[in-house]
Amino acid sequence: MDDKSASKLNSDGATGPIPLIQEVAKPGRFRRLRANLLTGLVVAAPIGITIWLAVQVISFVDQSVAGFIPARYIAGYNHYGLPGSGVVIVIVLLTMIGFLTRNYLGRAFLAYGERLVDRMPVVRSIYGALKQIFDAVIQQSSSSFSEVILVEYPRRGIWAIGFVTSKTRGEVQNLTEDDVVNIFLPTTPNPTSGFLLFVPRRDVVTLHMSVEEGIKLVISGGLVTPVDPRAAAAQRESVINSRLDQPETLEPQGQLVSQPDRK
Repeated sequence: MDDKSASKLNSDGATGPIPLIQEVAKPGRFRRLRANLLTGLVVAAPIGITIWLAVQVISFVDQSVAGFIPARYIAGYNHYGLPGSGVVIVIVLLTMIGFLTRNYLGRAFLAYGERLVDRMPVVRSIYGALKQIFDAVIQQSSSSFSEVILVEYPRRGIWAIGFVTSKTRGEVQNLTEDDVVNIFLPTTPNPTSGFLLFVPRRDVVTLHMSVEEGIKLVISGGLVTPVDPRAAAAQRESVINSRLDQPETLEPQGQLVSQPDRK
């Protein structure tokens, strides 16, 4: 039977030629409107939220600075003050404090103030913790959050993304034989909370993504995945062996034991 004689039954029982190409149903008008709406939301939401947060921060700083302006100038400040002028005042003030602190008299005054704070039981703990945090985050010599890593957590074979904050020092490092690093393991989608882990350097896998890309990956819950910057040949090589050589099981008493592989 040739192509001309080929036929089939239609829905009404009649015969007709077999169509070689079937028409694809076009998306409806409502589906196109929905796609356009979602696309506009994805584009506009980050811009709008960023602008809103910036306005809120600038307004908060402006209102806070207005409380320190003398009463005879506050009317002129509120009437002629430009949005963000409080932020400029704070930046200038912090720059002047930094300039004064870097000279001899400023360092002496700061040391005297810290000695007074050390005599206050509760205040000295809060001040010391905040000072260490700001020193680690702001100083350029700090190596905090300089590496994005993978670590096996909460058990072997399961990998979690974390950030190396610094090299472990003090009592924790002195009590361990391995070279240990401090790792901050953030939670999703709020990376400001998490866990502090002390992990041997040999058990850490360093990633090639930047810290910003790692934070985006955590906040998005894995939806925003950065591109692998390595060469194609390196991408095909497996660095991590996720299979356990000796799987651990629980005995009835609750003790972990290793079972040999069954071949």
